[in-house]
Amino acid sequence: MTKTILASATKELVIGFGQPFCVIGERINPTGRKKLATEMKEGNMDMVKADVIAQVEAGAHMLDINAGIPLANEAQILADTIKMVQSITDLPLCIDSSIIEALEKGLSVYKGRALLNSVTGEDESLERVLPLVKKYDCAVVAISNDETGISQDPNVRYNVAKKIVERAQDYGIKPEDVIVDPLVMPVGAINIAGRKALDLIYRLRNELKVNTTCGASNVSFGLPNRNGINASFLSMAIGAGMTTAIMNPCHEKEMELIRGADVIAGQDPDCTRWIKKYREPLAENQFRGARAGRQRARRRG
Repeated sequence: MTKTILASATKELVIGFGQPFCVIGERINPTGRKKLATEMKEGNMDMVKADVIAQVEAGAHMLDINAGIPLANEAQILADTIKMVQSITDLPLCIDSSIIEALEKGLSVYKGRALLNSVTGEDESLERVLPLVKKYDCAVVAISNDETGISQDPNVRYNVAKKIVERAQDYGIKPEDVIVDPLVMPVGAINIAGRKALDLIYRLRNELKVNTTCGASNVSFGLPNRNGINASFLSMAIGAGMTTAIMNPCHEKEMELIRGADVIAGQDPDCTRWIKKYREPLAENQFRGARAGRQRARRRG
């Protein structure tokens, strides 16, 4: 069974077939968030801290850290953010940048075994990113595009993913340490994009036998009631074999769907996590009655 093992300094996380679905919190990303970008650039981490706390409380299993701010020292900001986040949570982190120097700077300060986001099928990307993955013994997100761009043909994207996995093995990186992003396109622009993504996720799991992830909100871009579309897609993607997603854990509709999917898939033994989350609290008279019953049982024992 495919298992990707990630960790912070004190906490291990397993992503894999037969494991609970992994939610990677997406909120620490300044793209499209002007105030957050300004604060991070100035070294103010107040919004970052608030986003960390909110995502942890909402049930994220891992956090994505991105510091892509134009005209800023991305490498240093990313490293500083990683150190700050690791000082307030033990969740493992996904280090997210398109700049190789930023990725290496982030890895150099990270405590644990990180997920690197990302490598593409372009030869230049493979030759620059894969040595970092090997050097720092981390896992990596593989984006299913190459020099030709993003193909609309799922077979082409599958072959790009296969190329990345095989090239990673040339560097001594195991297939289970490559998590493939099949690239989910907006269904509002390409109506069959969701269906194509689901077919590709199924092939990646059953033929290439790798874990898969995606930016879940991409599927609903430009549509109203995006959370409804995201939740529907996540449900079907989990059924097709997807094991993790980069998403907003503060959207309760989507989190409820994921918890329910874990129950149906048998990945929440005895429905323990579901019951703990959603069972209504006992009223005071019920609590007293239950406590009295336990006391009588102990006396009889």
